[in-house]
Amino acid sequence: MRKLPSLSAGLLVAATGVGAGDLVISSLSGARYGLTLLWAIALGAVLKFTLNEGLARWELATDTTLLEGWVERLPCVVVLAFGAYLCFWALLVAGTLISYNGVVANSIFPLPVSDQTGTTVWGALQSVLVLALVRWGGFRGVESLMKGVIALLFVVVIGCALVVAPSYGAVLTNTLLPSVPESTDALFFSFALIGGVGGTLTIMCYAYWLREKRQLREVRLHEIRLDLGVAYVLTALFGIAVTVIAAGVRPEAVGGYALVTSIAGQLAKVMGDFGYWCFLVGFWAAVLTSMIGVWSGVPYLFADLWRRYRKRYGNTAPLDQPLRHTRTYRWFLVYLALPPILLTVYQRPAWIGVAYAVSGAAFMPFLALTLLYMNNRSRWVGRLSNGWITNTLLGICLLLFLVLLGVQLEVFG
Repeated sequence: MRKLPSLSAGLLVAATGVGAGDLVISSLSGARYGLTLLWAIALGAVLKFTLNEGLARWELATDTTLLEGWVERLPCVVVLAFGAYLCFWALLVAGTLISYNGVVANSIFPLPVSDQTGTTVWGALQSVLVLALVRWGGFRGVESLMKGVIALLFVVVIGCALVVAPSYGAVLTNTLLPSVPESTDALFFSFALIGGVGGTLTIMCYAYWLREKRQLREVRLHEIRLDLGVAYVLTALFGIAVTVIAAGVRPEAVGGYALVTSIAGQLAKVMGDFGYWCFLVGFWAAVLTSMIGVWSGVPYLFADLWRRYRKRYGNTAPLDQPLRHTRTYRWFLVYLALPPILLTVYQRPAWIGVAYAVSGAAFMPFLALTLLYMNNRSRWVGRLSNGWITNTLLGICLLLFLVLLGVQLEVFG
């Protein structure tokens, strides 16, 4: 049996899961509550590992994607609802990523125009360049660039955290021992950190990246667990590092993108201009890798869903070609990269942010519930069915993500 040549598939999961919203919520947590909520980041990483490991076990046991399992074994209305949700979510997350990439790039390389125009130009430029990378660079191009940017990202951000950390002992204690300040906002931040760490729907992209390396049939479960374990340890370390930085420098601004520039400004007082630019470049690297991961991974989901749905309900035999080379993949890539630019032109209305937060939270209970249902049927997955530890963790996922959805609906209602 061939071994995994690298952990790049897991690293893609880690990089994609660290989005702009996760960075901001981690920064806000550190700015408002110090190191108190670090445990929520660690717990979020453990729960996302459990979900992704469940996805991998389904594929190893059945040699089908989870989406194919949904199409074949769940009611048609569920499949159609997920397809509509995927299109809606993709538009929202793409608009958010283009906006944040534009803002941070315009802060590093300001254009001689208004901030809004500069954000739109930089966001559109990066979106088109990433589209070209994914379309013509192939998986190897995406993989190579992501490895380099991830290395830069973790060295810069974790390095800054080591410099400004109030106390290494306090960091370890608050990571391992749960504690929530007595306030409704602190409880909301706890759930937001648990739900945001490691991404939402993007965790389903892991299996497709692994297949790109032609490894799915050859690898064993313990290798995938190692791959995902490294990915989510890195994800947790990054979220903890951002929180530690915000807690260490105590930025004056505590909202929106101003929080990021405020943290960079405070780092400049401790580390000089080097600290200022390190943090901004690290933040830009994080949102750029997230964009690359989404542009590369999410079209797989739509292309696979479309192929399986046509086969099941349209009696259409799918072409024997990789998903990446299908027209459906290419058109959905265009859908991700171009239409959402309009959201930056019109300054992304407030309802977009609300819908994005709620839609992301809505997917996680559905995923946990389907894994509890499908991976416990031994006639489907055989010896790779859930054990009691996995079922317990999936049950916790289901309950926590339902509570998170309820909290967000109440907050934005």
